[in-house]
Amino acid sequence: MTQVAIVYHSGYGHTAKVAQAVEQGAAGVAGVQTHLISVNDVNDATWDVLAKADAIIFGSPTYMGGASADFKKFADASSKVWFSQGWKNKVAGGFTNSLSMSGDKLSTLQYFVTYAMQHGMIWVGSATPGAQKPGDVNELNRVGSWVGVMTQSDNAPADVTPPASDLETAKIYGSRVAEFAKKLAG
Repeated sequence: MTQVAIVYHSGYGHTAKVAQAVEQGAAGVAGVQTHLISVNDVNDATWDVLAKADAIIFGSPTYMGGASADFKKFADASSKVWFSQGWKNKVAGGFTNSLSMSGDKLSTLQYFVTYAMQHGMIWVGSATPGAQKPGDVNELNRVGSWVGVMTQSDNAPADVTPPASDLETAKIYGSRVAEFAKKLAG
């Protein structure tokens, strides 16, 4: 079985909802087992899951133009893995969410790319064409990201936002990363 881990932080539940959509997409690929891991729950057992994963997809809300402090704490703790190059040649991907359409989400995804490159990982972009009507809540990849997934949530509870199109974009991305990891692991 190809192992795909989705490790994320969510401050208000919106990014957790996106993480769940990414997991649904990855889990929909035959021969793939997924692991949804909140950075708040990381322990020795979850570090072991990450060590055995073929792919790790990183997720965080974009706060103040970058990944959240909770995600950064997890990333800094991975320096022990970095010393042994434990994630070298694993597949990597990422997603982020914020209130604004831009909200400097690209900075968060670029941080994830740099983080993955420092670990010697192989980054997978979205490959979902940008919306024909950017920002339209009914279109896939409405925010228009190629690096990873960007979603936008209104200032409302996570049970009503982000919109279904953003969650479907995340699901497609989870499937893409899982397919790529499966191909490499095969």
